[in-house]
Amino acid sequence: MDWKPRVRRLWRRLGWPEKSVLLLGALYWAAERTPTSTGSRLLLLAGLIAAAGAASLKWLRRFLRRGIWSLRSRLLVAYLFIAVVPVLLMAAFAMASAWVLAGQISVHLVSMEFNRRLTVMQRAAESLAGIPSGWYREAWQRVLPLLARDVPRPMVLVTRNGTPVFPETPPFPPPPEGWRPQGGIAIRDGILYLCTRASKGPIAVTLAAPITRSFLLSLAPGLGEVAILEFASRRRAPGGRTTHMQLHIPLPGERPPPSSAVPPPKNRFDFEFKQGTSVPVTRWGAPSPDGEGLLSVHSRFSAVLDVLSREKTNTGVLILLYVIATVFLIVEVVSLLIGVSLTRAITGAFQSLYQGTQRVSAGDFSHRVQVRGGDQLAEVAASFNKMTEEIERLLGVAKEKERMQAELEIAREVQRQLYPKSAPRLARLELCAVCKPARMVSGDYYDYQQVADGRILVAMGDVAGKGISAALLMATLQSSLRAQVRSTVDRAGPRGRTGISTSELVARLNEQLYADTSPEKYATFFFSLYDDAGGTLTYTNAGHLPPLLFRRGAVIELDVNGMVVGAFPFAQYGESRLELEPGDLLLAYTDGVTEPENEYGEMFGDRRLREVVLRHLEEDLDGIVGRVMRAVEEWTGSPELQDDMTILAARRS
Repeated sequence: MDWKPRVRRLWRRLGWPEKSVLLLGALYWAAERTPTSTGSRLLLLAGLIAAAGAASLKWLRRFLRRGIWSLRSRLLVAYLFIAVVPVLLMAAFAMASAWVLAGQISVHLVSMEFNRRLTVMQRAAESLAGIPSGWYREAWQRVLPLLARDVPRPMVLVTRNGTPVFPETPPFPPPPEGWRPQGGIAIRDGILYLCTRASKGPIAVTLAAPITRSFLLSLAPGLGEVAILEFASRRRAPGGRTTHMQLHIPLPGERPPPSSAVPPPKNRFDFEFKQGTSVPVTRWGAPSPDGEGLLSVHSRFSAVLDVLSREKTNTGVLILLYVIATVFLIVEVVSLLIGVSLTRAITGAFQSLYQGTQRVSAGDFSHRVQVRGGDQLAEVAASFNKMTEEIERLLGVAKEKERMQAELEIAREVQRQLYPKSAPRLARLELCAVCKPARMVSGDYYDYQQVADGRILVAMGDVAGKGISAALLMATLQSSLRAQVRSTVDRAGPRGRTGISTSELVARLNEQLYADTSPEKYATFFFSLYDDAGGTLTYTNAGHLPPLLFRRGAVIELDVNGMVVGAFPFAQYGESRLELEPGDLLLAYTDGVTEPENEYGEMFGDRRLREVVLRHLEEDLDGIVGRVMRAVEEWTGSPELQDDMTILAARRS
């Protein structure tokens, strides 16, 4: 499946605000995962917020123009301002407050402890700078245990006019004169150190301690991961050398820190956050700070709460939260007023409609609802007024329809009685017939009537049209045919053979129908006389579809001997004779079997009819007829018939 054309069509349908949101969102997502400067990220975030606001205004304007006109949309807007907006505001307020408080408090705790330890080192350096030169070793041995509580492996270097005097083996090269690390962080050989410097006259005391991951984690135990990051990925030293900023490797004797210091969540709402504050960083030997680092805290809300239970925190941030809560309260009040106003307008309109329905149910069709405004509620009120004008007329129409439906049911039952109740029993012939009307009544006709000396008359007709008019003509055709047959039998007398001529009988039937019906009424007609003793079938086909004779796997179409009956007064009809052999199957049908169309406009056709019968030729007549009916229904794909469908089957044994 090719998804690219769909993406292109979707992109073309978007406006510039939506496209801006997607592009800026992708850029901001990439910036958050790459070492990008804070200014660039803030600029992308500001652009993303502006684009999102423009897109929101565009969709809000479209919503107000189209969506709020409908009654359902008004209800949704009312519920939105009454219920959904307050919940979202409270949730947003809670999340924003938690994020701001947790981040600010965690950074404050870490930076406060960080500065405290720097202050301890600074005071130690100042005290060492003020003692006599012969007392450095003894003073350092006293100061060292105190410093070791706060910083890892503290180191000291005492210089006089830039020359090291203590200890005998300097732990690091002396910094140049005038060097003062700002913020207490310096980079030496790419490693971060805590540094402080104090001088008194020619004496300068420099204290340094490596910054390790364990030291950072000890600033606020249990709070989370603490790190010092670079705002820029690389720094250039004089001469073009690249200086990296990284922590010192773990010191001997230090307890190895865990792989992840972020505590596990206590519940699904215990989210993580990252906050930080900038700190100046000085390169060892540089006369002034040349960059900034980020003292970053990666923690979890529950960890901050645990630390707060042990620390004293600054509650000044609560003032900001009170301001935010006040703004949210104002928005909530405005939302409530808008929701109440919309609800009252909707309920007022429906109250008027309810009163109108009560009046109408009491029989007062002259009542009218007052129409106000131009929205959908006004359209409903106007429709109600039109409805009351039409109710009385529709009641009369409904009663008339019920009466006609009852009469149609009676007509259907009467027509069902006109069809033969059962097939006559002959020694060598089996008969089966089925008629399915397309409507309540059918214009198709079939009949068989047994006469003297083991002979039977078999007839089938298809009246032009469907419905009541076709059913009435079918009843006329049946009564006329039976009257003609009865007259012929009566003339033969009790002893004579019934000398029935199919062509003559059809000709008289044509004259009678033409005289008793309108010229546009006609019918196709197949009439036959079967002699069971000799298996002779004499028939006249008046414009009807040729019946099919299935004999030893072959299919034979019977002749057509004349035109339809009832159309012309002096039509001439011929007569044909056929000898039925044992095993022969004769199938007569109407056009409702072969002319139904499928969804592509293709007719079922007599070829498919022949194929269905040949496949099931060994089944009994009921099975064959049922197979044909189901095949036609499957072809059309609908249980509703397109035309009356009638099949008559006869098999000689």
